[in-house]
Amino acid sequence: MSDPEIEDLVGDVSPSFDHVLSCVFGVRDHESRTYLTLLDHPGSTVAELAETLDRDRSNVNRSLSTLREKGLVERRRRLLDSGGYVYQYTAIPVPEAKERLHDALDEWVEGVHAAIDAFDPDDRE
Repeated sequence: MSDPEIEDLVGDVSPSFDHVLSCVFGVRDHESRTYLTLLDHPGSTVAELAETLDRDRSNVNRSLSTLREKGLVERRRRLLDSGGYVYQYTAIPVPEAKERLHDALDEWVEGVHAAIDAFDPDDRE
């Protein structure tokens, strides 16, 4: 199965929020599920998320890296009483995610409009 893309939304009259998230940000469905799970479990560690999602820790870690790159998840370091530290992850608030989704969709739509406006049948080869 290929990664969802924004074009996958075209023709879907009532997409789910997680599907929109996947398509607009180019993340996989399991990464969207990780984001949604973090909304209910802010401050989770990789181990806690792996247990909640019933996924391998290495897969959860990759999902979190992708979500951090997309700006959907924040990470902070918590010092342990026994020494060392652990990272805790929190999803950005839904209103902020919605705003980013709207901005990304608006940018995509502008690009489509520009492609339509630039079309000239005489330039075809």
